[in-house]
Amino acid sequence: MPSSFPSFPESQAPAQRRRESAIAGLELAGVLALLTASAVATAQTPPVAQMPPAAAQTSPAAEEAQVLPAIKATGRQEAMDEAPPAYPGGQVGLGARLGVLGNTPVLDAPFNVTGYTAQTIENEQARSMADVLAVDPSVRMATARSNINEDFTIRGFPVSSQDFALNGMYGLTPYWRTPVEMAEQIEVLKGPAAMLNGMPPSGNIGGMINIVPKRAGSEPLTRVTGSYLSDSIFGAHLDVGRRFGPGNAFGMRLNVAGREGDTTIDHQSVRETLGSLGFDFHQPRVRVSADLIWAQQHVDGLVRQLQVAPTLTAVPRVPANSTSYPGLGWTQAQDGTAVVRGEYDLAEAITAYIGYGQRRNNWDAVAANPVIQNVAGDYTFAGGWQRQHVTSKSFEAGLRGTFKTGAVGHKATLGYTKVDQEQMLGFYTGFPAGQSNLYTGQLFPTPAIDGITNPLYPYLSVKLASVALSDTLSLLQERLLLTLGVRRQGIEAQNYNFATGAPSGPFYDRSATTPAVGIVYKLRPNVSLYANYIEGLSRGDTAPVSGTIANPGEMLAPYKTKQKEIGTKVEWGRLMTTVSLFELTRPSASVSNNVFAVNGEQRNRGIEASVFGEAVRGVRLLGGVTLMQGEITESPNAALRDKDAIGVPRLQANIGAEWDTGFVPGLTLTGRWLHTGTTWMDAANTLKVPSWNRFDVGARYAARLGGKPVLFRLSVENLLDKDYYGVSTFGYLFLGTPRTLMLSATVDL
Repeated sequence: MPSSFPSFPESQAPAQRRRESAIAGLELAGVLALLTASAVATAQTPPVAQMPPAAAQTSPAAEEAQVLPAIKATGRQEAMDEAPPAYPGGQVGLGARLGVLGNTPVLDAPFNVTGYTAQTIENEQARSMADVLAVDPSVRMATARSNINEDFTIRGFPVSSQDFALNGMYGLTPYWRTPVEMAEQIEVLKGPAAMLNGMPPSGNIGGMINIVPKRAGSEPLTRVTGSYLSDSIFGAHLDVGRRFGPGNAFGMRLNVAGREGDTTIDHQSVRETLGSLGFDFHQPRVRVSADLIWAQQHVDGLVRQLQVAPTLTAVPRVPANSTSYPGLGWTQAQDGTAVVRGEYDLAEAITAYIGYGQRRNNWDAVAANPVIQNVAGDYTFAGGWQRQHVTSKSFEAGLRGTFKTGAVGHKATLGYTKVDQEQMLGFYTGFPAGQSNLYTGQLFPTPAIDGITNPLYPYLSVKLASVALSDTLSLLQERLLLTLGVRRQGIEAQNYNFATGAPSGPFYDRSATTPAVGIVYKLRPNVSLYANYIEGLSRGDTAPVSGTIANPGEMLAPYKTKQKEIGTKVEWGRLMTTVSLFELTRPSASVSNNVFAVNGEQRNRGIEASVFGEAVRGVRLLGGVTLMQGEITESPNAALRDKDAIGVPRLQANIGAEWDTGFVPGLTLTGRWLHTGTTWMDAANTLKVPSWNRFDVGARYAARLGGKPVLFRLSVENLLDKDYYGVSTFGYLFLGTPRTLMLSATVDL
């Protein structure tokens, strides 16, 4: 895309759009005085200040019966779009979906995967994916929290918001920022996953983030939440679930949420709206589901990434985190998604499945990226107005089944996926440039777009079709699990000149085969050793058309990122720990000796230790530590070899704890420490960004008011109001979010 910042109806001005989109959620915020939630005790624990996951509300006796092997591969096929039950403590799921491998228990998975539950989402008072992934030690933000988009890194490699999956299908989640009120579970797979899910539209390879939407539980649910976010953002969220029909075969889950007001950033305001409706139908041999999702967002006063001039000799000190630089701009987006899925058991152990979904994204923004010129903090900027329209169609179909050959069990899948995405772009850059300093606090007015012509033209067309075959073999009475898989991926793409709509460069038509091998050996029922080799896939670059290049216009084969990983998972009764060693290598291309070719490589090596569950009675842990080194192992420039990779810190730590206080029944105290080590922001390793620490604290109080379960939540992010820089893998700086107070109250009616 021609700018690092990525449509609404073109005829509407921003002020008019704000008026017309004013949400009822703000008016509903008065329910804050009513609201709160129930505490549901996990087995053998006192009352815990948390509400049960609404899609699977259970009694304490039922929770006592939940043991880790609950998601077992048997002849009975479970629906692939259902979230697994929660692990004791309720913060993390017992399993997660591994693409074509289907829902897999954590101990049986030959990969490092974590599924964060709706309970975690609610207790974090999460507004978007950024708030949920803040608990994961392998994940870091790659953009500012109130930027146009939310992008992340996993194990030091990028994952953009447009590459999130919805029930394993790409191209269907909101394009720039994903609200989470409609999610039952958010699953994070560490490392590339081309064999499991196919290549994502943008070709990101750091990992996969999958959203499992909410489904109606066995009990009726009417849950209302009112919220407040400093400085003056008020919001409301309604969550309704019902089952009906013979045998409760039909289910409906409605989520409506909205918030609006001023943020802790000077002269910044937000308005966000979400509506989601999920249907499901379950019979012994047939399962059907449908999801409708609509999301809208508007931000005035964007916080942009800070670019740096090539002459910068050192990173300037961090400016105030409450100021946006240069202070101008707005962004607004609408996303609409519709998905239908179905499964039919052809026999007791053979299931056919099919799914189809569409998404439309309309977006436009006026923004400017500051470019830091010197250590004194002087910067220049030039604004632009960018519009985008994206349509995506996603399809999947396949067969999965279980069978035996002698003493060997098999869980096999044959799957087909296709993603068809079209992007149109309009880009106006005629606004006057400006300059200022990071420390003056000067803000610039947003230029008007009235009377400016900014038509949309084709920008990018991508078609991704693939076929995958996998088999998980179980031996030694299921103590040894061997997963073998292969995917044949086709990639068709055409770039266009966004100023004219004419094709730019040759039509890209290549294919690649990506294998995966995973092994799990259970030393004991609660102890697994695992290892994997898996590849990621992204489109190869095309050589520039230039008389100085010997191969102008040549299309390079798709890039393959390769991961090797070994680890162990131990389930200690009500606590699970994972330790893994990993290595990822990613190729890159550049011009050397007048030839454009693959001649570079980045290698990220590390060790990750994570924990979730109840450490002792009434104390829950969630988090971990990642030690990692990103290194440029190959480069045509000898001076860059063996340098640290851009945006890959040596140390990341996310340690969170919850304590159910015994002295006040229903009161839970929470705390979290986030640490990111020193990070390089340039390939030559001359610009070092200091390490930073962030402390978050909170409390929950569960009670009953008027016979209704209620839950009050209080959280303070960045308690010490620490100013710090984040670093993206593209070499941008961005500012951390200021101290933010969050209050909410939830009631089950």
